Amino acid sequence: MSVFHVVSCSGGKDSDATLDLALRRFPKSRVIAIFCDTGNEHALVYSHLEYLESRHGITIVRLMADFAEDIARKRMYIARDVRTRREYDRVPRLDASGRPVYRRTNAGEVELREVKRDGKTVLEPVPRMKKAGGRRVRWSNKAKRRALETLHPSGNPFLDLCMLKGRFPSRKAQFCTQELKTMMAVAFQLELVEQGHRVVSWQGVRRDESLNRAKAKLFERIAPRLYAYRPLVEWSAVQVFAHLAAHDVQPNELYRLGMSRVGCMPCINVNKGELREIAARWPEEIDRIAEWEARVGRCSKHGYSTFMTDAHPAKDRRVIFAELMNIRARVEWSKTSRGGKQIDLFADAPPAACSSAYGLCE
Repeated sequence: MSVFHVVSCSGGKDSDATLDLALRRFPKSRVIAIFCDTGNEHALVYSHLEYLESRHGITIVRLMADFAEDIARKRMYIARDVRTRREYDRVPRLDASGRPVYRRTNAGEVELREVKRDGKTVLEPVPRMKKAGGRRVRWSNKAKRRALETLHPSGNPFLDLCMLKGRFPSRKAQFCTQELKTMMAVAFQLELVEQGHRVVSWQGVRRDESLNRAKAKLFERIAPRLYAYRPLVEWSAVQVFAHLAAHDVQPNELYRLGMSRVGCMPCINVNKGELREIAARWPEEIDRIAEWEARVGRCSKHGYSTFMTDAHPAKDRRVIFAELMNIRARVEWSKTSRGGKQIDLFADAPPAACSSAYGLCE
């Protein structure tokens, strides 16, 4: 039974170091590098992958999701939608004084539930809820015509997925990572397992990256003949760059151009500073996202969608799209300081030739 070591390459520092470690430990014939192309990548990512292939003498397998069949089913669903029911929001019921009305037990005591507040578990009363804001569930004829005119495969996985969903990913529904990367990588590895091979999935995960990864295991069994190995779990970003420098592996150029991470360009979770840097260095990326917002909006039942919907608490979606949250409005916001209340006088200054967040410019 053959053992294959599959390394997920993103073009970022952690996967670069993971790939280097795998190739130093095992022969190239046993190492398979894969890249899950989201379609929302910067050109420098593809250039860096070509560099890695040349540097290590390997071929990186490109994987790309295809949503053509899903889009065909969605078009049929929209065209045939004749539902008559309505859906409602649910809001707390208030008494005559405007105070919340709470649910009570049969004994007349207020019901309590456990919730987490500031990292602590506390008990709070359970409010009674009522229906509000009724609306039709089915697609209107106008929305059907608009969506069916636009909803066709573009060949770009990220755009096709968003048009299929009628919205962009968000922090609470980050389906892009799951459907464009994780599922593609797992499917590739399971295919090797079904062929009778044993597979070790090498993942560039560090525990200090986020709370979600704080308990990441060094090695674990995922399924029969499928294992996950994370050699960097105890490393820091400084150690990763030190390893790359020690073994003469050049990091992605994006790290020298103000990016703290390498992945989608931009990511839906992009921070304020990076968004400003992207707009200044690559305005064509902002133009592309603006075009995608219009296309995804036409595929939405409501007729509008924004790339960064989680960043503002406003409820009126028309206001969000038209004034507050479209990508060009967010770029203008990125040029402000003091919580968006003051224009940063240095925001329009040309970006520095090198502006690494990791001190790579020295």
